[in-house]
Amino acid sequence: MSLRGDVCVVTGASGFLGKKLLRLLLEEERTAEIRLLDTHVQPQLLHNLQDCRGEKTLSVFEGDIRDASFVRKALRGASTVFHIASIIDVTGSVEYSELYAVNVKGTQVLLEACIQENVASFIYTSTVEVMGPNPRGESIINGNEDTIYENTLKFSYSKTKKEAEDRTLQANGEVLKNGGHLATCALRPMYIYGDGCRFLLGHMRDGIQNRDVLYRMSEREAHVNPVYVGNVAYGHLQAARSLKDPQKRNIVGGKFYFISDDTPPVSYSDFNHVLLSPLGFSIQEKLLLPLCFFYILCFILETLCMILRPFIHIVPPISRQLLTLLNTKFTFSYQKAKKDLGYEPKYSWDEARKRTTEWLASQLPLEREKLLSK
Repeated sequence: MSLRGDVCVVTGASGFLGKKLLRLLLEEERTAEIRLLDTHVQPQLLHNLQDCRGEKTLSVFEGDIRDASFVRKALRGASTVFHIASIIDVTGSVEYSELYAVNVKGTQVLLEACIQENVASFIYTSTVEVMGPNPRGESIINGNEDTIYENTLKFSYSKTKKEAEDRTLQANGEVLKNGGHLATCALRPMYIYGDGCRFLLGHMRDGIQNRDVLYRMSEREAHVNPVYVGNVAYGHLQAARSLKDPQKRNIVGGKFYFISDDTPPVSYSDFNHVLLSPLGFSIQEKLLLPLCFFYILCFILETLCMILRPFIHIVPPISRQLLTLLNTKFTFSYQKAKKDLGYEPKYSWDEARKRTTEWLASQLPLEREKLLSK
């Protein structure tokens, strides 16, 4: 099933994943129109898509997803919404009210606009972090959508993404103004990496400042399975195709799916090293402190910041929950997405690694120059 003749809306179109999805839609589908919805869309983004755009229509809608009238205008006449836009925050630097307003209320505004404007399909970009890990750091190895895991989410980011996911799945089957029904699903990608990843760029920058030695924040055995951004984009495309297919719509609608690929499981820190070692970076052999002492240090820092909060807002560089995230075995299978969505990784591990390392190599001189100019 293709999206031929469809009008697709991509929220967060200027972001890391949004850009990849735009290119994939242009390369693989004959849509009637693709609408780029974001707070600001750089002209360079449209220029970069010229090589695959052809005669296809790209429309820009700049605004806030919390603005109901703007969102209804952007969705008018659309058939599919890919809702990628959100605030990502794992350090606690963003106020909860702002996270909730964008991640939860913004999603609700979009869902309500879908009903008013007769949009048939809604794909929500969730995250593996809505699953955990829990504060006890209990592992999941090769988990799936049926895995039962006791968890109380501590990150504000995870909480808001989970509530937005729940609202998305609950909206499945809602009656549209024209009498049709809305079909929704949610995708839970692992940690997303690839060319354009700002987190990888930050780790490289830290390594440069540390004489080309990457910091170790994860124990070696704390395996996770990162996923390449191009494969996540392909998962979104397969989800949209499945929701349009009358034979799959009722199977996929109202469900969530983990999206991973064949990237070998490895710790977060060692994964950074795998991608940056070809550029001459080494990595610390051990954590700066034994893990138990690291937790004590995080507790002290969190307590100090909480005491000072009435006077000044200081965010500790690392929290106990982030330390748990970085040091818990947490891997998931994509087999259900393969079965229901027809998803399989579009990019192999070798190709994903090559593309990512080449991009990092292109950024390395710029980052060194920035450091020298300070």
